[in-house]
Amino acid sequence: MTESINSRCGYVAVVGRPNVGKSTLINHVLGQKLAITSRKPQTTRHNMLGIKTEGAVQAIYIDTPGLHAGGQTALNRYMNRSALTALRDIDVCVFVVDRMRWTEEDEMVYERIKDLRCPLIVAVNKSDRLEDKLDMLEHLQWLQDKLPQAEIVPISALHQHNLDTLEQLIGERLPENEHFYPEDQITDRSSRFLAAELVREKIMRQLGAELPYQMTVEIEEFKHEGRILHIHALILVEREGQKKILIGDKGERIKLIGQEARKDMETLFDNKVMLNLWVKVKKGWSDDERALRSLGYQD
Repeated sequence: MTESINSRCGYVAVVGRPNVGKSTLINHVLGQKLAITSRKPQTTRHNMLGIKTEGAVQAIYIDTPGLHAGGQTALNRYMNRSALTALRDIDVCVFVVDRMRWTEEDEMVYERIKDLRCPLIVAVNKSDRLEDKLDMLEHLQWLQDKLPQAEIVPISALHQHNLDTLEQLIGERLPENEHFYPEDQITDRSSRFLAAELVREKIMRQLGAELPYQMTVEIEEFKHEGRILHIHALILVEREGQKKILIGDKGERIKLIGQEARKDMETLFDNKVMLNLWVKVKKGWSDDERALRSLGYQD
């Protein structure tokens, strides 16, 4: 290792309720898209590391599924377990909340993190949208009273407002350590995993409320042939009607999903991509522990 003992390195769990902006925040901090995003809650299903090395500081961000009430299916229970697992042995916790709102699910996250022994930072997202600064100050004071041990930072993940302040606070609170990962490594996840997530993102952005939660993506082939990267992705749904919705009239919807996913893949992998998508019905996969494990949903 070339780092001096003055170098800092550690794990930063980014937690919060579903759809509060955790993945958007991590993507902007990293300066590139790793975590998928959509306006639908529970877009993130797995813990994923995003690694940022800047000078002597290496911050290893853990993007977690949103903690949510209820655990009706095996998939819901898996996501809650994944989010809670990320809180073990972390060095800094960033709790993302939404400007003036405090929901039942925010309270649920608060109950999980209030007794953590590591430094806690509350990132108040979308704070740039507030017109009434007095209301904002009152809400920040309310948060400070509720979490007296925390540092409160108003940010906008989408517009990158105040992210430098947030990163500085995180860096100062990481322990002195040699770096755990090479300087140029940006994630712990495989290219196959990232490809599957990009396809899933495009589906979530295209489709209505129900289908995205009963759908998953599996990469069956990922290989280079000359200058072209060939990727074959299998999309699993639970019912025949969902398959028809996903394919769309004359295959138009699946074609659009493929086009959008391929563009992002070419940017991420810096390669020309040939992407083939198939849709298959696998009844009950989201509530079958064995099926989930075979699809990569493992603690």
